[in-house]
Amino acid sequence: MQLPFNEDTLVKDIVNLFPNSSDIFKKNRIDFCCGGNVKLSEATAERQLNIKIIMDELASLYEKNTRTAEDMEVWTQTDSPALIQHIIENYHRPLEEELSLLSPYVTKVARVHGTRHPELITMHDLFYELKKELLEHTAKEEADVFPVLLALEKHEAGQPKTLPNYIKELESEHDHAGSILKKLRDITADFTPPADACGTFRLVYKRLEILEDQTFMHVHLENNILFPRFMDSPVIL
Repeated sequence: MQLPFNEDTLVKDIVNLFPNSSDIFKKNRIDFCCGGNVKLSEATAERQLNIKIIMDELASLYEKNTRTAEDMEVWTQTDSPALIQHIIENYHRPLEEELSLLSPYVTKVARVHGTRHPELITMHDLFYELKKELLEHTAKEEADVFPVLLALEKHEAGQPKTLPNYIKELESEHDHAGSILKKLRDITADFTPPADACGTFRLVYKRLEILEDQTFMHVHLENNILFPRFMDSPVIL
């Protein structure tokens, strides 16, 4: 089967073509959202990974999921209002709910097991920093930025400003969230609970890993599909 990507394809473009590739990139700690604007060969070299092994894994998974490979293309071809609504409904709302539900578990595990596992205290602090960052970020997008993008899509008249400044600020916040997630993965040994971990301890690690996965895809949709459409546009207020 002929693959629609190769070693010189940008990491973000591989995920656009084949969303399930994000599983392989995440496993190998290759950043496909904030740091996805590099060739696969460069990303693997930076991580000291064997490019042939990565390509073989991608090819094998692609062959098993040829139908899934069309999923992201839906969003690359969808108009911006529909994509924004998809982001709000499938990422913002579930994110708010999960951060709220996960918070007491993170607090409990850090309180109960933090003495024997001091890394949990750091995990607790990083989680609440991430929670504050993401909630403020999504609120800003919905209140200030998404309405501007929708106005641009409708070609409404107004006062022009420079839109890239808005987008660069959001991308900077994405970078910050990504750095917190990397620290969480490091402090938790890739979300691997110790042998003596209780059920709640294990649950927290698993849900943090799922949160990371969802956040990466959320950022990918914005950084690599939505925002580039407006980088050369004036802001319409």
